[in-house]
Amino acid sequence: MNSTTVSAELGLRLVVPDRTTVPLLAGLSYTADDPYAIRMAFHVGNDEPVEWIFARELLTVGIVRRVGDGDVQVWPARADGERTLHISLTSPFGQALFEVPLAPLTEFLHRTYEKVPAGRETDYMDLDAELSNMLWPS
Repeated sequence: MNSTTVSAELGLRLVVPDRTTVPLLAGLSYTADDPYAIRMAFHVGNDEPVEWIFARELLTVGIVRRVGDGDVQVWPARADGERTLHISLTSPFGQALFEVPLAPLTEFLHRTYEKVPAGRETDYMDLDAELSNMLWPS
């Protein structure tokens, strides 16, 4: 990975209907080439990981207050005395609630902001190329 990429493995828990939890592993990745997005790949068995893309700001704001509309919602919580982040994901296939330990997530987010400071994301984008892709897809 190049010097503008940040990645981490994160242990988290899937909350199942009876409120018990199932441990899972997720891979987080961030690249300055796509400075607003964090990719989270959930490893669920032997199949290919299930990947979701989150706005970096969504995860950051979710640490202090509930945020998000529709398919993705994030909010701070506590689980067994540990500060966590709840991530609720909804798709046509169902809904999932994850408990993410706050300390390793905030460490990962901090490293992303070291690579691309908040408010400087457009410095890392080729806006002309992005507009061309949106207006004249190949």
